[in-house]
Amino acid sequence: MFARQANILLVRMEIVLISLSKGICMHVEEHRKITGFSGNEIFCLSKLGYRPGQLCLGNNVVALGIMRGIGAGLSNLAGGEITEITQLVHEGRKNAYDRMLQEAQHYGGIGLAGVSFDIINHGGNLEFIAQGSTLHQRDADSDVLRFSTAASGQQLYCQLDSGFVPHSFVFGNVAYSIGVGGNIKGAFRGLKRGEVSEYTEIFDRTRHLTLLRIKKEARTVNANAVIGIETSIMPLLGAQEMMMIGTASSHPALSAYHDDPITCDMTNEELWNMVNLGYLPIQLVMGVSVYSLGLASGIATSLQSLAGGQIDGLTEVLYEAREKALRRIEEDAEKCGADEVVGVKTRVYDLGGGLVEFMVMGTAVKKIEGVTTRNSMLPPQAIIQDRETFIDSSQGGNVTISKAQVASASKTQRGPLSIIITIIIVVFYVFKMFFQHS
Repeated sequence: MFARQANILLVRMEIVLISLSKGICMHVEEHRKITGFSGNEIFCLSKLGYRPGQLCLGNNVVALGIMRGIGAGLSNLAGGEITEITQLVHEGRKNAYDRMLQEAQHYGGIGLAGVSFDIINHGGNLEFIAQGSTLHQRDADSDVLRFSTAASGQQLYCQLDSGFVPHSFVFGNVAYSIGVGGNIKGAFRGLKRGEVSEYTEIFDRTRHLTLLRIKKEARTVNANAVIGIETSIMPLLGAQEMMMIGTASSHPALSAYHDDPITCDMTNEELWNMVNLGYLPIQLVMGVSVYSLGLASGIATSLQSLAGGQIDGLTEVLYEAREKALRRIEEDAEKCGADEVVGVKTRVYDLGGGLVEFMVMGTAVKKIEGVTTRNSMLPPQAIIQDRETFIDSSQGGNVTISKAQVASASKTQRGPLSIIITIIIVVFYVFKMFFQHS
């Protein structure tokens, strides 16, 4: 009870601080008959005693600027996290989210569900958009905003029936680059067949930073879990950004994790099924491995490709890379005392130059006595996937996420390489001018 009241107080204070410190004074248009919830979501919400509320929006337009651009360029050379870009896009999203909260407070809902982010490039200026829809208690005119969540109406039903109580929408991000140093070391290391530790270290460190940041946000709202995590990787301002969004929540059986919230990237339907069987998520685990075919093996592979048939060298190195990434998430699962890792997903990125990255993600789970769902069955409306009724191919639509991610990862390599080429050209012209004058 105390935790619930404290969470309500935090939300109220957040709204006040937004208005005072940031000077936000957005004019809120009245559109009380517009909601972002679908028919299936509204059905599930009615089972929870909620009625759908208003669609709320918040936006913020930002630009990198000259000074930040210079700093980002230097960070890009060094490799690893590019803090200037990380902070800029984090602030842009946070301001958009805060303005959406302000609008939700105006409508007096008790919760804000289906919170999501979008980003639009306006001639170099980035617009961050946050949107979600308010929830109202049935037979109540208004209430105080108590929680926000990334979950849709259907997902919220699964979470609540699994015993999780939502506190706040949370997100974590990191912008990163391999850098010139990583490219030079990796280029020489890549001549030899096997794992390229310089690349593996950068990718592994920066991607785990995202997870640490989303857990930090969960601790600020006294949550012991972050569930429904969705991960995206995209090119942004000459770097790569990895972002995670999820819902900071609490579960009575996870009180031991108050200082180190559990993380879970299972879908909410998967989460319900695992809880129904007595399992709770413990940790989102990630394994990264960047491999090189090597110069000698590359030549041998090219010759084998001409002859046709099985390419032994390539088959073996790709198998090794997958195994190493899988071994790492298994080790992480053992460290946190989990019984097994479920929902494992593998992402393969062609980094160019004979380099391939394997990233595997999954959720480590543990059997806990006495844990189960409130109901023995989910209603069909909670698992039906809403069908898209508007298809737009004019902007290059129907591009699958996996293809976009592969293209995105390739640009990670081209960015630092272009910097190296630029430096070589500059040095060449400096020497040329020097010899002409001498």
